[in-house]
Amino acid sequence: MADSQDAVPEVPLALVSNQYYETKIAQMRNRPVPWEGYQRANLITSEQLDLIQRIDNKSPQVIKELADERGDTYANLYLQILDTLNRPDTIQHVLLLIEDFLTDHEENVQYFHHASGNKPTYPYGPLFNELKYAHPPFFFSSNRHLRVNDDIVPLQASKILTIFASSAPSPSMVDLSPYFNWIATQVQSEDLRIVDLAVQELESILRVREYRLPFWETPKAAESLIHVLRRTSPGPQMQYQVIFCIWLLTFDAQIASTINRQYDIIPLLIDIAKSALKEKVIRVVIASFRNLVEKQPESNLAAMLVAKLLPFTENLSTRKWSDNDIVEDIDYLKAELEENFHSLSTFEEYSSEVETGKLTWSPPHKSEVFWKENAQRLNEQDYRLLRILARLLSTSQSPLVLSVAAHDIGQYVKYSNKDAKKIVQEIGAKQRIMELMTHEDQDVRYQALSAVQKYMTNAWEF
Repeated sequence: MADSQDAVPEVPLALVSNQYYETKIAQMRNRPVPWEGYQRANLITSEQLDLIQRIDNKSPQVIKELADERGDTYANLYLQILDTLNRPDTIQHVLLLIEDFLTDHEENVQYFHHASGNKPTYPYGPLFNELKYAHPPFFFSSNRHLRVNDDIVPLQASKILTIFASSAPSPSMVDLSPYFNWIATQVQSEDLRIVDLAVQELESILRVREYRLPFWETPKAAESLIHVLRRTSPGPQMQYQVIFCIWLLTFDAQIASTINRQYDIIPLLIDIAKSALKEKVIRVVIASFRNLVEKQPESNLAAMLVAKLLPFTENLSTRKWSDNDIVEDIDYLKAELEENFHSLSTFEEYSSEVETGKLTWSPPHKSEVFWKENAQRLNEQDYRLLRILARLLSTSQSPLVLSVAAHDIGQYVKYSNKDAKKIVQEIGAKQRIMELMTHEDQDVRYQALSAVQKYMTNAWEF
């Protein structure tokens, strides 16, 4: 999986399905729809009724012939009916007609894109509008097809939206925010069958580079996707699908620069790869790491070294692999990590460790020379590292992390400038360290007491 947009595999547009979905579709295929009644009520015209009767419940061959003959007409018809009719069973059936129209004939999607010439909101408008309220797990949009009181309708609508968006002539002009918000909600579902469908849709949609950053910037979207990997047992196939999405996202340099800082993705993926039984899971993890290094080495290499990726790649390089791509990616990562291992400064190592939140008694923490040289650097970027340490003191349940964080703040106070005590108090660290003096763990108590003593030195205001 080399670094090239051309390396992103073509994902069939209609590759969104599982047994749950197919069972639902099969159950609704033979339900009658009162088309004649709609015509008598002037909800559809006699011409529209004739068009529907020609194609409804017909063989794939007949559907293909009608699409070839009157593709634009049928695309407009389906979109108009979705705009007009409200009954859930009718909406289901029209969405099924659209799906049948596109199945095995992805080229027919062009007719739906042509419809934008008749109405600017087509082809997306009938499937979603501006979001106004949420009604989980499916009913998330003001548009009835993403909120109607039937769980199959939003799944049908989102699948069709995936096909439309994946084939858009000008993806940069398509606003998929309602769709991405809906996806972000579905990947939080307790029903893994629904999560599976939503992730499949992302596998298709994220292959289009223009959609990656909008998805990333959707509130809770990336967080919810990555959280799937932290569930108790997502299974190897689900792991692969989610990490495949992460791999696609990391082709974007902006995402590659922040994904680990925001979601601690590097140690998570290493842990998954270490326990993976399927080669394809390891392959997509390593491919994701390669993207991170190629796109944003300065943001990721130090974190990879802190997370002990180098010895892991050394181990992987001794194994037999069926795929040459994984061998190439492992060798690339191993070479980059070895080169940077020797040039990584002690402070970069320390900074990466703090950012992960997984503090240990690594050499920088106990080195007086390190603190004399680097304590002032905790003031950089509006005290970013110092604030992380303060947050760990308040949120971590690990005695080891609490001990190291308390120790480091004490060293900062000891070796930084005269404003250090004031800053520590302003960010809430002083009060928390004092509370830790009564912690149940002996080392936490000791490090907290030691930090307080450093604070009190020549600090009568304490």
